[in-house]
Parts: sequence; C-alpha cells; structure tokens
Amino acid sequence: MEDDQVTWRERWGRFRNHWAGRWAVDLLLVAVVFLGVTAFQARGLLGSGEPAPDFKLSALQGDPVHLAALKGKKVLLVFWAPWCGVCGAESDNVAAVHEAYADDDGVEVISVALGYEGVDSVKRFVAEHDVTYPVLLGNRDVQRAYQVNSFPTAYVISASGEVEDTMVGYTTRVGMQARLAL
Repeated sequence: MEDDQVTWRERWGRFRNHWAGRWAVDLLLVAVVFLGVTAFQARGLLGSGEPAPDFKLSALQGDPVHLAALKGKKVLLVFWAPWCGVCGAESDNVAAVHEAYADDDGVEVISVALGYEGVDSVKRFVAEHDVTYPVLLGNRDVQRAYQVNSFPTAYVISASGEVEDTMVGYTTRVGMQARLAL
C-alpha cells in the first residue's frame, strides 16, 4: 500500500513539474475560485425556476414597457446604475447581444437603470456609452422585487416568465449569449 502512495506522489510531482500540468492545475484553481465568487455574489438573487416579478416601467424615451407583454420571449434583463464603472464597461457587451438578437423574435434584451439621482444622469450614461438597447427607468420596488444589491446584475427570463439564470458583475458577450442559448 505504501508503494501505491509513493507512486501516486511521484506521478503527481511529475505532472506538476511539467508546464502543462502546472497550467492545468492553475486554471482549475482559477475556475473554482471564479465559480465560488460567482455563486457568492448571486446568493441573494431569485433562484432558477422562480417566477420573474412583473413590472411596468417607463422607457427613457417615455413609452411604458410591461414585462408581461414579453411573455413568449426569452428576456435578458440587465440592471445597472449610471455611476457604476463596471456597468459602463459591460455596456458594449449588452449592446452586442442586443444587436445579435435584433432579428430574433424569440429574444428580447432590455435594461433597467437603478440607483440614479435623476433622469439626466441616465441620459448622460446612455450618451457616453452609445447605448442602443432599451433603457427602462427603474425604482426601488423593482430593485427589491429582483433583489438587486450590486451592479450590474442580470437575469435570463424564460419565455414562460420564469428565472432561468442570473449574472452578477461584469459578464462578457459570450457569457450572456451562452446563458441565453441554454
């Protein structure tokens, strides 16, 4: 039995001493830490399978948007704040996903501004970041209903109106599209 332990240790040592082994272990550790942080950040959000709270909010352009009217479509719902630097960095990704699904009748990308001091701060953010996706003016009720405590926070809502997935913090275009594809 002791020979098995030595053999295992020797194999592990050879594996870790090879560059591919070091990279594999390091990447695995980074992935575990990343997934752990992601799970920690999303711990207070609505869970998968829960009904998405309905809302009716005004768009920045003034037209009301009712979430219930989007039933039958998958929705990427992104919550952000104008003062949030990460939200600004992520804005291009949201725009790219919105553009990618512009001709897809089954997917809708919308955003909800929260934590803003006034409509002018939202308009400045939209202008500074060349926002092309719909922007709704959120309120504390919507923030509480979706349990948004940090920005950006995003939900993928199924065509039947249930939460499918959540994202907290910076999310890449590929990450958003992968979650919409699931």
